Amino acid sequence: MEIVKELILPLILALFTASGFWTAILYLIQRRDKAKDATTRLILGLGYRQIVQLCMEYINRGSITKDEYEDLVKYLYSPYIELGGNGTAEKLVDEVKKLPIREVQL
Repeated sequence: MEIVKELILPLILALFTASGFWTAILYLIQRRDKAKDATTRLILGLGYRQIVQLCMEYINRGSITKDEYEDLVKYLYSPYIELGGNGTAEKLVDEVKKLPIREVQL
């Protein structure tokens, strides 16, 4: 128990008070955040491209099926907005919402 008080405890305290330790921790956090930001931007870009492509397809066709609409909103548009997507996709989805729902033809 004496060795803990004399050697290990001061060593731990020195580690946590060392500026180099906190600099290293901060660097690792920032590095992770940059990678996360890049991943988020990439996902937003891919989601945006897919939303635009599908919306234009439905608008040009003049109708949408119930399943297409639900998939667009649930799997693309809602997550896109939650990640911070912009209003351009919103305008296209608003136009799609105005389209008539058509039955699936088998």
